[in-house]
Amino acid sequence: MAKREGQLRLGAFYHEGGHHVAAWRHAGAASEGLQDLIDFARKAEAAKFDAVFFADGPGVRLRNLAVASAKAHSGVRAFEPVTLLAALALATDRIGLVATASSSFNEPYNLARQFASLDHISGGRAGWNLVTTNDQDAAFNFNHGAQLPHAQRYQRAAEFADVVLGLWDSWEDDAFPRDREAGRYFDPAKLHVLDHKGPHFQVLGPLNIPRTPQGHPVVVQAGSSEPGKELAARTAEVIFTAQQTLEEAIDFYADVKARLARYGRARDDLKILPGVSPVVGRTRAEARAKFEALQELITPEVGLGLLSDHLGADLSGYPLDGPIPDLPPTNGGKSRQTLVVDLALREKLTVRELYLRIAGARGHWQLVGTPADIADQLEERFVHYGADGFNVMPPLLPGSLDDFIELVVPELRRRGLFRSEYEGDTLRDHLGLRRPENRFARRIAAAE
Repeated sequence: MAKREGQLRLGAFYHEGGHHVAAWRHAGAASEGLQDLIDFARKAEAAKFDAVFFADGPGVRLRNLAVASAKAHSGVRAFEPVTLLAALALATDRIGLVATASSSFNEPYNLARQFASLDHISGGRAGWNLVTTNDQDAAFNFNHGAQLPHAQRYQRAAEFADVVLGLWDSWEDDAFPRDREAGRYFDPAKLHVLDHKGPHFQVLGPLNIPRTPQGHPVVVQAGSSEPGKELAARTAEVIFTAQQTLEEAIDFYADVKARLARYGRARDDLKILPGVSPVVGRTRAEARAKFEALQELITPEVGLGLLSDHLGADLSGYPLDGPIPDLPPTNGGKSRQTLVVDLALREKLTVRELYLRIAGARGHWQLVGTPADIADQLEERFVHYGADGFNVMPPLLPGSLDDFIELVVPELRRRGLFRSEYEGDTLRDHLGLRRPENRFARRIAAAE
């Protein structure tokens, strides 16, 4: 396959203090208040990023309280993300706004309503990141006595997505003439009742919110297991994923894109944006010094806790300077367990070396180098069809985002790989995604 041309997409992924597991301990870490979040979104918008991205988990991870209390990655967040994005919609003008909401611990009608509202409030900039939530502690907050099995989570997620997408098509674009003289607020012929009955949900509909500026919010999916890839191929428009090597990225990209045709979708209907955590310095020595300053803040307890979370197994009883043990399949994040185990085996890492290796990006792609070094690697992955762009995970906030915008973005522009101005107003415009037809209107037209 020939090397691709064109421009890549960039998201800016927020995490408290930064994505490095010990970032909050750094003297340069942000305070995590609302103004810090507004500044984050405005900086990304000024740099013409496609979107800002906010993760979420509906619970505090308390399985090891001593470890949880030492991390900003313990599930404690200052704001529920959909509420936060409504505020950010009023503080920004063009940048996309993506938030995570779990299909395991929500109801589809409520979620469809929230994100439709956000798309209206923002003028067409909303995106929903669908996750199935593998956190055991979160399950106890939603009337579950145990973590939901992996297969069940994805079965529920598939039906959940179908219900949400169906509800977003409750009304056609021109369903509300608001004809004062005729006394007709909406056109009943342009109303479509979903009347969904399935194993997990019974939802009549219609949604009590008109169709949104984008047709419906952009659907993002985070997950790279076999069920996750199939769900993304059928329903998602962006997939947030993690691969360590160029070969893995190319294979994943080809695999997911090849699945689209069986759902009647084109390759460009789904954008693949892996996570990347860049530490940028004007020299390689400066970049390495920045990274090591963060690494030195990791305590063994936190590093081991992070690794145990990713592997879905408690490693506290194993020697830090020994190899990782043979592990049974996890009921947590299967793709992340596979990625981390493969990394350990490929590089022959000990338990300690492995947690140090993933501490900066938590399984995503860690880059440390000059602006040219970073741009070289992003370009290589993009032009060889390993990604359509990247979700940038600054290891330290605000400094790492500032460095990327000041040093790497101009280098990408010099190479013709990233925009200098927005060419549209909606998140779909930025990502190059088509506006979806109303499914019910399409079926009626096809039948005539």
